[in-house]
Amino acid sequence: MYAGIEVLKPHLKGDGIDTAEKAVIGVVEGDTHDIGKNLVKLMLESSGFQVHDLGRDVPLQEFPNGAEQVGAKLICISTLMTTGMDGMEEMIRMLEAEGARERYRIMVGGGPISQAFADRIGADGYAPDALSAVKKAREILTNWQRLC
Repeated sequence: MYAGIEVLKPHLKGDGIDTAEKAVIGVVEGDTHDIGKNLVKLMLESSGFQVHDLGRDVPLQEFPNGAEQVGAKLICISTLMTTGMDGMEEMIRMLEAEGARERYRIMVGGGPISQAFADRIGADGYAPDALSAVKKAREILTNWQRLC
């Protein structure tokens, strides 16, 4: 999979839109499955986003720390395991408890994730696949900027 991505990466021209938006992306703590995360990262980058990859098995506090460090407004969290779903909700609650939730837009995705789950935990968006992640990321940030 990774060899194929490296072959395709130079040929992805993007859609001509440079959003200049920054995002952090990672796989929630306890999960080391990162192919989906890497595909979303590739699609976001090819569409003009500056994506900072936190990796896999990322401790929850590293998501907002990483976003703060690079000036990202979008935090993308992935998991392929149902056990990682609790971490997604916990990270959002942690941000709320710290009074920092309004600083970031949160997008979740991965095998066990659904729109209903994203709504229940208070995520700003859900993407079922890498292609729709780009559209959802733009939608989330555009709608947020209109409110600001």
